[in-house]
Amino acid sequence: MPAADLVILNANVYTADAAHPRAAAVAVRDGRVVFVGNSAGAQALAGPKTQRVDAGGMTVIPGMIDAHAHLMGLGAALRTVDLTGTTSYEEVVDRVRARAAEAPAGAWILGRGWDQNDWANQAFPSHRALSRAVPNHPVYLSRVDGHAALVNAAAIRQAGLDRNTPDPDGGRILRGADGEPTGVLVDGAMSLVGNTIPSPSDGELRSRLVAAMAEANRYGLTGIHDAGVSVAMIGRYRAWAKDGLFTLRDYAMVLGNDPGLEAFLQSGPILDASDGMLTVRSIKLWVDGALGSRGAALLADYTDDPGNRGLITTPVDTIRRVADLALGYGFQLNVHAIGDRGNRLVLDQYAAALAAHPVADHRFRVEHAQILASSDIPRFAKLGVIPSMQGSHQTSDMYWAVDRLGPARIRGAYAWRSLLATGVVIPNGSDFPVESPNPLLSFAAFVSRQDAAGWPAGGWYPEQRTTREEALLSMTMWPAYAAFMEGEVGSLTPGKRADLVILDRDIMTVPAPDIRGTRVLRTILGGRTVYQAP
Repeated sequence: MPAADLVILNANVYTADAAHPRAAAVAVRDGRVVFVGNSAGAQALAGPKTQRVDAGGMTVIPGMIDAHAHLMGLGAALRTVDLTGTTSYEEVVDRVRARAAEAPAGAWILGRGWDQNDWANQAFPSHRALSRAVPNHPVYLSRVDGHAALVNAAAIRQAGLDRNTPDPDGGRILRGADGEPTGVLVDGAMSLVGNTIPSPSDGELRSRLVAAMAEANRYGLTGIHDAGVSVAMIGRYRAWAKDGLFTLRDYAMVLGNDPGLEAFLQSGPILDASDGMLTVRSIKLWVDGALGSRGAALLADYTDDPGNRGLITTPVDTIRRVADLALGYGFQLNVHAIGDRGNRLVLDQYAAALAAHPVADHRFRVEHAQILASSDIPRFAKLGVIPSMQGSHQTSDMYWAVDRLGPARIRGAYAWRSLLATGVVIPNGSDFPVESPNPLLSFAAFVSRQDAAGWPAGGWYPEQRTTREEALLSMTMWPAYAAFMEGEVGSLTPGKRADLVILDRDIMTVPAPDIRGTRVLRTILGGRTVYQAP
């Protein structure tokens, strides 16, 4: 038998394999796990050229998979103005002013990450202060959830917006008392300005991809589910993966509103391209907006905005049509739904499509599934639909979500335990760059429902917490299952791809507040180190 290429010895291994949950060593050959057991057994497979890694008692887990992320969005965020963590509109303006001072005259200034809920004044801002500070550059700043944007006067002029511009379908232009745009565009209205921004070059896109993958690897990610990729970008992905640029397994969801969708579906899924680096067998749609920008579609008015029930961003007949296409061509459909009305509409369309085109193992998904009416929670298991959720959204939103929903509806928000009790799995993620790419923040949220300061004591609606074993599965086996890849990745099992992470502490036993401080020491993809801590 040929010697192993890599052995990891003296480790505290959590395999995420129910048949063999714990071990002390792992051996790898030709990019796959060949042994999981004790150090003596792994050592016996080593030869003179085998790489030996002594873990020194550190914890090893399977490579983590983010089940809902935006790869190129992260790449863009790494190269634009970072507005995450800003505590006031003034701080946003200051950061943009500083970037504009370094930019060529007339160049677009792009940024992402502001959240008015983190400011003392939680009302949406007006563009006026931004326009005074940056009068000569068009500015486009995406809200943290990606469902609203703030633009300045120069951008408004360039897009030709004024008091007479109508709200587009599925979008809203916020207006002042004088009827003029305030500079805030919600959901479908964002494209009114966004479409005027010059497209980045292929070289810039390639640089963004490399930067985003390196950032993901730094946090222990070996795979992502890439939630919304154009047909043209998938073509680039195939070329870049073939060139060896990928250091992350990408399960890409083709955009359901792409003009080339049906032709792409007719060509069939892309499975395990470039030695498992790229798979495309799913479609992404949106039914509503986000809770933070009051675009999530609710069954009743927002508690803090009477008369507003959010936005339907895609007609339900389009969702049904794409569901029929997906079932016909052997693709999975994954629809963004945050509000209780949005979730119900998606489940209704799934039910109708599956009744017309029965497929036993479709694994259709609802992305986010944040706010659910109690009567809709059992429908996921009944329909075989997977709720793909993000732990860190709960810890980001908990400070103000009850203001949006009131004390009764909030019981159906981020309802992990209620869903798990029906028998479904919940693949976990971050929605980066909406949240940090660090998957352990969502792991910590699943087990504690608390922020970094330990608030609130005992957890926010703690009856919805998961166990640590479930949280580990939510970052490993459950995303693998949600991508039809459970036979290839998700656990440290002989025969599977050798994707694994070495951590500086035992996340399964340390106090919950200490999980967030965990450092990734090494990320290994297919037996190859793609990140090692300095």
